[in-house]
Amino acid sequence: MRRAYRELQGLFAAYKPAGVHWKRVRDTIETRLIQDLRSLDRPSQPERVRFLLGSGEGQDPSELTLTATNVPVLAEHPLVKGPPFPHLKVGVGAHLDLPSSGVLILGVGSGNQLLQRLKSQHLSKEYIVQGVFGKATDDFSDTGRLVEKTTFDHVTLCSLEKVIAMIGGTHQKALLMYAGIDLHSQEAYEQAVAGLLRPSHKTTPLITGIRCVHFDPPHFTLEVQSLNETQQYLRKLVHEIGLELRSSAVCVQVRRTCDGPFTQQDALLHSHWDLDKVRAAVAEAGPRVWAALHHGRDVQSGERREPVRVTNTGQQKVHTTGDDKGPSPEHLP
Repeated sequence: MRRAYRELQGLFAAYKPAGVHWKRVRDTIETRLIQDLRSLDRPSQPERVRFLLGSGEGQDPSELTLTATNVPVLAEHPLVKGPPFPHLKVGVGAHLDLPSSGVLILGVGSGNQLLQRLKSQHLSKEYIVQGVFGKATDDFSDTGRLVEKTTFDHVTLCSLEKVIAMIGGTHQKALLMYAGIDLHSQEAYEQAVAGLLRPSHKTTPLITGIRCVHFDPPHFTLEVQSLNETQQYLRKLVHEIGLELRSSAVCVQVRRTCDGPFTQQDALLHSHWDLDKVRAAVAEAGPRVWAALHHGRDVQSGERREPVRVTNTGQQKVHTTGDDKGPSPEHLP
C-alpha cells in the first residue's frame, strides 16, 4: 500500500472532454485513486506482548502464574485510526475552460511542486483550433449570441495564409524582445533554430507558431503553438483573423494536443483513471519531465506528427494527414 502511494508521486496527463469542468476531472481522479489505495491489502495489525493470567488461575495468590501473550495494538486498529489515505492531493497544471478539451497535466502528492517548476519553464502548448467563416458572436464561439453575418466567398487559402503569416511574424518579434537577448546575435539565431526561445518573465499571450492545416470554406482548422495563452484568447484570435480577411469568423473547437512534455498520446482517457494506469503513466513520464525541467525545452513523447504542407486543390479544399478529432472519452459519472 505504501509502495503504491510512493509510486503515485509525480506528473501525468489526462484527457479532459469538452463540456466537463477541469475541477470535475481532478476530483474524479482523486476519488478513484483514494478508493483504489484503500482497496489494497492492509499490512497486518501490529501486536505487542503482554503477560496475562492463565485461564482458571488467580484464585490462589500463591499459585499465580503469568503467560506471555501477543495482543493487538488497539491504537493501530482501523476502527480507531480511521481509513488510510483520507486525502490525496491532486493538483492541476494549465487549466482548460469548460468548452475546451485536450491534454490536462495533473500532479499527485509531491508532483504538485513539479507543476510549479514546470510552469516556470514557460514551455509552449499546442492547440487545434477550428473556425467557421461567415458570422460573428459576442463571445467569439459558435454558441454565443449572433452579432452579424458576413460573406466569405472572397476568402481564399492564399489570403488566409498571408494573415496568419503576418500574425506569426508579429508575435515572433515580440518573443525575441521578451527573451531578453540581442536580436542580431548568434545566440538569438541558435536559440530560435533550436526552439529554445522563451520569455524571461510572465508576458502577454504569444503565438510561437501558427499554420492552416485544413481549409474547406466556410470551415478551416489552425494548428497553434503558444505561450501564456487562454482558450478565450484563441477564440478571439479566430475572430480577428476573420476581420483581417474582411469577413467574420467564430471558433467551434479548441483542443489542446500538447502541453510541454505531454502530448495527446500520453493523456489518459476516463476509462484509464485508476491506480495502475496512473502509476504507469507517472513512471513513463518521469524521464521526460526531468528533461523538460533541466534542459528547458519541450521534450515530446512518442512520434510527433510530421509537418503538413497545405496545398490549394480544386475548390480550395485541403486536408491534413491524421485525424483532427481527439479521443472520445467515456462520459464522466
